Order: sequence, then structure tokens, then C-alpha cells
Amino acid sequence: MGELPSRKLRIAMLAGEASGDLLGSRLLEALGSRYPGLRAYGIGGPKMQACGFDSWYPMEQLAVRGYVEVVRSLPRLLRLRGELKRRLLRDRPDIFIGVDAPDFNLALERDLKAAGIPTVHYVSPSIWAWRGERIHKIKLAVDRVLALFPFEVPIYERAGIPVSYVGHPLADELPEHPDKRGVRERLKIRPDSSVVALLPGSRQSEVRQMAELMIATASRIREQISDVHFLVPLVSRETRLIFEEAVYRQGAEDLPLTILFGHAHEAMIAADSAIVASGTATLEAALLKCAMVITYTMPAATAWIMRRKAYLPYVGLPNIMAGEFIVPELLQEDAQPENLAQAVCNLLKNPRVRSRLQTRFLAMHRELRQGTAERAVDALAPILERSPDRSGVQALET
Repeated sequence: MGELPSRKLRIAMLAGEASGDLLGSRLLEALGSRYPGLRAYGIGGPKMQACGFDSWYPMEQLAVRGYVEVVRSLPRLLRLRGELKRRLLRDRPDIFIGVDAPDFNLALERDLKAAGIPTVHYVSPSIWAWRGERIHKIKLAVDRVLALFPFEVPIYERAGIPVSYVGHPLADELPEHPDKRGVRERLKIRPDSSVVALLPGSRQSEVRQMAELMIATASRIREQISDVHFLVPLVSRETRLIFEEAVYRQGAEDLPLTILFGHAHEAMIAADSAIVASGTATLEAALLKCAMVITYTMPAATAWIMRRKAYLPYVGLPNIMAGEFIVPELLQEDAQPENLAQAVCNLLKNPRVRSRLQTRFLAMHRELRQGTAERAVDALAPILERSPDRSGVQALET
């Protein structure tokens, strides 16, 4: 299978946040190499747009956090999805690829598939962790699922849903053996210092929710370990300002703390331990062999709903992949500065534990390193190279 010489492909995609934008951009690069001249459009972020993607709407319109917050934004999201659906049905792309964002994408994919447009969902919804009933919606919505984790494949096979394991693109990009000494030199950090990375999240709402907790925790860590330095990678001026204001409110201006503009991976490599807000960053930390404590807080109503729907005792991706608690998780009411500080200090004071974690993380890395973008294109090729005169399309166009 290869290039389609007789026509240029039209690929519609939708990514709802930064992690999806990264996945989408890597996929677009691989698709463009195999199918030159393709046209791609829909909703995507700056990384996808740098690949020539035409984003019809700002990706930030989809960045809503938590059940309660989604309810408040529901009328706007429904209008956006309706507009997008009408445009796609008029344009009739060769394929629609929903990148994560399942609550928005699956309903759109269902309607497009019913209209004869092939649909693929890239990143399996976490049905293995909670809301497993979504498997039935997925079956109605997609022609194929591209799964990032190997344990997801049997779930879809049992349900009769075509699925391809493609690995995780972060495992392709991140080094198996990061250069800790070199990164510390570039950041001007002494090689013998204790370094803790604070990662409160990428969204403004997450930083508002997590900043004061992390700053208070850092103050307690410093009480136990005097020679400690903190690195805080933040993705924008807005999130930096939110964090700096929290530092002032806490009266913590004397903390030995460096705020980085981006450079989250460098912060994790340089760190002996990290406090990481639950999400993709926990997988990044594991792939960069950084010992961590996972934490998260959210509005009480959202947390109550999610707990009632959860199947697993853990939320962090390293623990989910391991099938056991290999790193601490301190969430909601357990996310107190004294608890987090003690968990971090336990890691800082025990290099043997950190070494064992690094061994486990290396095994995960090698399992997930699959050449994801190329494997994804291989999985999409039978759909893309299928004859365009599908019966569903013919019926709609006559």
C-alpha cells in the first residue's frame, strides 16, 4: 500500500487539547510522507497547523475540565459540534480521525459513520478505568480504534471492534537513558543538589487549582531538606502569572525555585523526584525515568461523580500500566502539603527505591516504543486506499 496517484486525500481531524495536538501533528507528518499533497482540516492546535492543517475553529474552545464544567459549557459545545458536523457532511472527507476528546468526538463520529464517512478514533477512551459502558457507543461510532497501550486491545477485540495497537508516540520521541548531568549543566544546577520538579498541569484552570498546594508542599520539603531546588515548567505567560501570584499569596518568595517557560522534559530529567498532576505528564515522567508522586484536586462534585464510575484503585498511567501502585497517588482530601512533602522526601532520601522505579520505567518505555505514527498510517491505509465508490457514499450522493 502507498501513495494514491489519482486523487488527493482529504482528511478531517479533531484534537481537543495539547496532547491531542501533538499526536495529530505526528500523524499528519507520517500521512504527508506517504500521501503527498493531502488536505487536512477540522480542529487542531499549533503543532497540527504547523503541518499545514486548516483549523476551522480554535482548539481552545474544546478545553473544558470536569463534569460540572462541561455541563456549564454544554450549549456552546453542542452548537460547535453541530456546525462542524454540517460542514463535514457537505465536504465529505475521505476519513475522519477523532484524536482523543471522546465526549465530543464519539457523537460526531457516530453521525459521520452513519452518513458513510469512514471514522477512526485515535487514543482509546479509558473504558478500562471507568465508564466501560462507552464500548457500545464506540462500536456504533468508529470503523477502527488506534490504541496506545497494549492492554487495551483485548477489550475491543472481545466487543468486535476493529483495533490496532500503535504504541505511544512519546516513547518514540523520548530517550531511554536521559542525560541528567548534561541537562543540569544547561540549567545551571549543581550535580549534587536535590531537585524536585513541580508540574501543576498545562491548563490555566489546573494551575489555579494546584499551584498553592504545590508551593505549600515545596515549603515543607525545604524544611526537611535544606539543599533542595525546585523547577516549575509552565506552558504560557498566563499560567506563569497564575503560579507567581500563588507564590506571593503563600509568602514563599524565598523558595529556591526556577520557573521555566516550557521545558517540562528538561525539568523531569534534571529532577530527582517530581510532583505531577495526574494526566499524560505522569507517563512523560515515567518515560524520562523520573521518580514521582502523583496528585490531583478538582471540584468536589466532579470528584464525587468520577469516583462512583471508577473501576481501578489508581489513576496514574504508570500504576495502570504496572497493574499496581509503584508510585504514590495522593488525590483530593489526601492531597495535603504534609502528605505530599513526606512522600517526596521518602523518594529523595532513598536512591535504591528511585533506582528500582527507573528499571520499571525503562521496561514500560520499551514496550510502548513501536514507531507509533508509521504504525498508525499502516492501520489507516486499508481505509484510505479503499475504493471511493462505497455503497453508503453512493446512496447519499444520488
